[in-house]
Amino acid sequence: MSEMSFEQMLEESLKSIRNGEVVEGTVIDVKPDEIILNIGYKSEGIITRNEYTNEPNIDLTTVVKPGDTLEAKVLKLNDGEGQVLLSYKRLAAEKGSKRLEEAFESQEVLKAKVSQVLAGGVCAIVDETRVFIPASLVSDTYEKDLTKFKDQEIEFIITEFDPKKRRIIGNRKTLLVARKAEIQKELFARLHIGDVVEGTVKNVTDFGAFIDLGGVDGLLHISEMSWGRVESPKKVFTVGQQVRVFIKNMTETKIALSMKFDDENPWNGATEKYAVGNVVTGKVARMTDFGAFVELAPGVDALLHVSQISQDHVEKPSDVLKIGQEVEAKIVDFNEADKKISLSIKALTAMDDTATED
Repeated sequence: MSEMSFEQMLEESLKSIRNGEVVEGTVIDVKPDEIILNIGYKSEGIITRNEYTNEPNIDLTTVVKPGDTLEAKVLKLNDGEGQVLLSYKRLAAEKGSKRLEEAFESQEVLKAKVSQVLAGGVCAIVDETRVFIPASLVSDTYEKDLTKFKDQEIEFIITEFDPKKRRIIGNRKTLLVARKAEIQKELFARLHIGDVVEGTVKNVTDFGAFIDLGGVDGLLHISEMSWGRVESPKKVFTVGQQVRVFIKNMTETKIALSMKFDDENPWNGATEKYAVGNVVTGKVARMTDFGAFVELAPGVDALLHVSQISQDHVEKPSDVLKIGQEVEAKIVDFNEADKKISLSIKALTAMDDTATED
């Protein structure tokens, strides 16, 4: 039996590998665009940047150092330069796919950074495996601009898993909806009718404003914004504005708010202020054919009937009065229960005439 040469013994001591096999190696050198490993084979293994990660332009010296141990998949036994071409990324993707399958079955909550923003949604990478989250599932509200999610770490679950079609769908909306429901449940349990709360204006419409109370929205209707008249909520409130309101009413799912605090009620003390015979000053707020409504204070309007405007005959109020005009008149009737006040300029001028005759 012939003796083997040193070269033959060395080659015999080295393991044999084949394409597709998973090997483990020790990093012996790292360059910005490639990693060189000792894989116990007659040739060294090499992992290029493209076969390490899907992240473009990454400097490999920032993520791997000599002495590190890596597992990789054999792509070619000879890359043309006598080295074994390996892929860390593809092995990680296979493991990642298995990981995502398990997450899909268990509905585990995953966390990953948004790596790419597309027209129809965003992508996140989990263990080198791409997860697509459609725009409709990125948030629980409509998001016009998805670019704000770029590089943001988000949580989601896998709601569709079909690796053969390379279709792995993530869903962030379901988590947000569930968390919001939990927050709402806690808030509704804590809030009561009559509670005074601080909130932030979230949206303003023609009929009112939606106020964020810390995870649940309440409606501040236009009729509850002030004791006075509000022509347009958009002239009074802006999105992001902080407001102090109280809960007027609530059901299991809705909250009605108000800013008409009782201590600010302009009808407080009205019996003395608006007693019959008192002379008051106000501004003409609006007019009809039968009379003019005069604002004595925000939330307190009094009727000046057309027959009480002047000693002379007046066909209609607009013939002698203008919106915003300040007038002085005498209170001739006061009904506190119905919150109705009647004025008369004619009675006031009659008093002046009597005083002049005297």
